[in-house]
Amino acid sequence: MIVTIFRSRLKPEHIDEYNSVANRIHALAETMPGFVSITSYSAADGERVSIVEFADQASHVAWRNHAEHIQAQRLGRERFYSQYRVQVCESINDYSFQMQDGETR
Repeated sequence: MIVTIFRSRLKPEHIDEYNSVANRIHALAETMPGFVSITSYSAADGERVSIVEFADQASHVAWRNHAEHIQAQRLGRERFYSQYRVQVCESINDYSFQMQDGETR
């Protein structure tokens, strides 16, 4: 599993345009082979964090190099972001817990 952590801050003057592009890119990512999930969070201080998971390195690279995603990255640098940081990680361990009906299973 390849996990990308994308931390960013938006320029407030381009929020509407950003939301339009982000919605399109999110929908596109979900159609990519190997896509697992994307979750985004916003902090009170304006920092945004997106966690994107792909099944393997090849599917992650295909997404990174997708023409429409490259265009969105360019718009991000030119118009949307005042700053960002991208960290691409390979999952070493993956386990979870979920309580169901008040019982541990």
